[in-house]
Amino acid sequence: MKKNLFEMGSNFDDAWSSDNKDKAPKKKIEIIEKSKHRLHFAKEKRRGKVITIVKPFYMDKKELQSILKSLKKSMGIGGSLKNEQMEFQGEVKDRLKESLIEFGFKFK
Repeated sequence: MKKNLFEMGSNFDDAWSSDNKDKAPKKKIEIIEKSKHRLHFAKEKRRGKVITIVKPFYMDKKELQSILKSLKKSMGIGGSLKNEQMEFQGEVKDRLKESLIEFGFKFK
């Protein structure tokens, strides 16, 4: 019987495992009420443009997505959700703060 050409000296016994199979467990996010959030703003400059960041959110990702969608639509700006924080295009701190207070969030 011919030796398999694709093995090339590798040993694939039962104890074999690959690096990409062992992933770190995802962090569980502590979910709290909107009124107990203490949000704060940050401002960054990326590629010459200003980004307004609001963080930290301790909510379900689906609920945050729906809030983000309504904020973007009502304010007419672009934004995204990354790592329990919302990022918006432009310097929109004042308008954003008013809108988030209407949703029931509080600030530091």
